[in-house]
Amino acid sequence: MKKIGVLTGGGDCPGLNAVIRAVVRRAIDTYQIGVLGIREGWAGLINGNVEPLTHFSVSGILPRGGTILGTSRTNPLKSNESMQKVLNNIKKYGVNGLIVVGGEDTLGVASRLHDMGVPIVGVPKTIDNDLSGTDYTFGFDTAVSIVTEAIDRLHTTAESHHRVMVVEVMGRHTGWIATIAGIAGGADCILIPEQPFKINEVAEMIKKRREKGKTFSIVVVAEGVEFGESSGLVTQGEKTDEFGHALLGGVGNVIGKKIEELTGMETRVTNLGYIQRGGSPTAFDRVLATRFGVKAVDMLVNKESGKMACLKGNEIGSVDLKEAISSSKTITPDLYQVAKLFFG
Repeated sequence: MKKIGVLTGGGDCPGLNAVIRAVVRRAIDTYQIGVLGIREGWAGLINGNVEPLTHFSVSGILPRGGTILGTSRTNPLKSNESMQKVLNNIKKYGVNGLIVVGGEDTLGVASRLHDMGVPIVGVPKTIDNDLSGTDYTFGFDTAVSIVTEAIDRLHTTAESHHRVMVVEVMGRHTGWIATIAGIAGGADCILIPEQPFKINEVAEMIKKRREKGKTFSIVVVAEGVEFGESSGLVTQGEKTDEFGHALLGGVGNVIGKKIEELTGMETRVTNLGYIQRGGSPTAFDRVLATRFGVKAVDMLVNKESGKMACLKGNEIGSVDLKEAISSSKTITPDLYQVAKLFFG
């Protein structure tokens, strides 16, 4: 193996640069393998947008958020022409193996390429922490830290004005960020996709808090909760990305308005949006991403194609890509019961 390629796909998140840095250092220093950076995710392989990566390329990027390679939600599986361009460019640039850093969609493409005979391994990346096959994904710890700090700050203004504060956070299919940050931030109610809820019960809980002399409440809401008479997702329109996902956002506003109507308490909504996945990664995410990057290179060298690096306990291992993307890792009832202990 003389040259490997690395790309980052899907949404950016803290720790991507740590993976890239680790891949370059491991490949060059340990195995004397060249590294080709593929820009803008799968779009880079379709369009031939690549560049060699060296020690100089990755110097100083460990604490930086985002990805120096850029990213996109391009889906090459949408057309045979795109897939053929991917295969042609892998051959054209002499890439002997690919390291793909991404979530369910990006790794789904990787799995398909593995089936077509391309030596390829995955690195799990999503702030939602919803990939099965690994205990944690890098980026999650940073997102939780950011959301927890936001909840801490909202506590003081909520208490001062005797308001209900609704905090909308990311979480399309699962409520990992909402639950963990909600527990850490002392939220009074946490609403997640895994647990159906009735807005009347939420309102009653808030009114009972007020009767006890607690004149403010913090409600954390994952963007993927279903709400309304039709029990549907709240989206920002009908537009979808190339993988068919609707752009979520706004459920906090809907819930906040309803809480104000039912309780008579002034309610404000904060949507943390992309703040959750921007900025410098935490120490945990830097180390986890680094370990994943090192493992990914080792996997390619050892011909473990079609697998994804994973964390089990404190050990870095590997799992089949198909298993890793087979289902979403959801919040367990036991964990949510811990959170509910502090509701109200």
